[in-house]
Amino acid sequence: MKVKYIGETYGDLTNGSIYECLGEEVDCYRIIDESEEDYLYPIVEFEIV
Repeated sequence: MKVKYIGETYGDLTNGSIYECLGEEVDCYRIIDESEEDYLYPIVEFEIV
């Protein structure tokens, strides 16, 4: 699924950018960020597109 980052720009995430979500784990999405690696980020910082 694709998600849009709606949090403040920091690290390898940019506000308004669309990212690939690999799944949901304990209130977090596993996101492939700008570094091309997957990490867990809080669900509340994303909206599904």
